[in-house]
Formats: sequence, structure tokens, C-alpha cells
Amino acid sequence: MDTSAEQTDQIDTLGRRTGPRRQYTLEEKRQIVQETHVRGTSVSLVARRHDLNPNQVFAWRQLYRRGLLDPKAVPENTAPLLPVKVSTPTVMPTERSRGAPRESVAQPAAGIEIKLSNGHSIVVHGQIDPKSLVRLIDILVRR
Repeated sequence: MDTSAEQTDQIDTLGRRTGPRRQYTLEEKRQIVQETHVRGTSVSLVARRHDLNPNQVFAWRQLYRRGLLDPKAVPENTAPLLPVKVSTPTVMPTERSRGAPRESVAQPAAGIEIKLSNGHSIVVHGQIDPKSLVRLIDILVRR
């Protein structure tokens, strides 16, 4: 960690730090977490040495255990972001006829329609597994 950089932290009248937050690289986070694994040390001591809150170091330890502090790690639930255009629905609810009991009126199923820039579209009614939808969108975007 580069401690020679100018400290731009300012302290307000209540002793709280203000100004921009320090950004740590994955390598710095991993190095700090590995210091907590040394026999005879504690998270609190390591946090104090790096001027960090111990809760922040504990959070980084969780990420480390899950393999998310590895620069090569890509979270498995990260889906590519796609441009979205919101428009008016194409299916409008029908009016209930007079005199008909409420239970007999068919309600349209809720759904979404996704139009991709390559001309493909997906219409989803009811529930769908999010992972399956991501896989389907990924396949259609590649075509």
C-alpha cells in the first residue's frame, strides 16, 4: 500500500473523517487479509495498522474465502447488461362485463417482452428461472 501519497482526509468538528474515500486494489485487499492469517495476530491489529475499520477487514475476509479477491475470478451470477427500452404494454386488460361474477373474469397473465437489437425477441409469461433467461439472452445476443 502506498502510504507516501498525500492524505486528503479532513476531520470535521465531531472527529469524523470527510473527503474522498481511499480505494484499495484487489492486491492490497488480498495482502491485508493474508496478514490476518498470520499466527498470533488479530483482525483488529491488522485493521489498526492499515487505518481501517475491523468490519471492513472481516468483509474482505469473506470475499477472500469465496475467491472474489482473485483478479481472475469472475462472479458466476454476473450477467451482461443489455440496453433496455421501456414501452407501453401490447396486451391491455379487458373490461369486466356487467353482471358477470368477479371470479369468472379471466385476468391476463403478467409478462415481459424483450426485443434484442439483432431482431430477436423474447416474450416471458409467468415465472422463469433467472439463470435460464440469462443463458437464453446470451445465446440470442450472439446470433
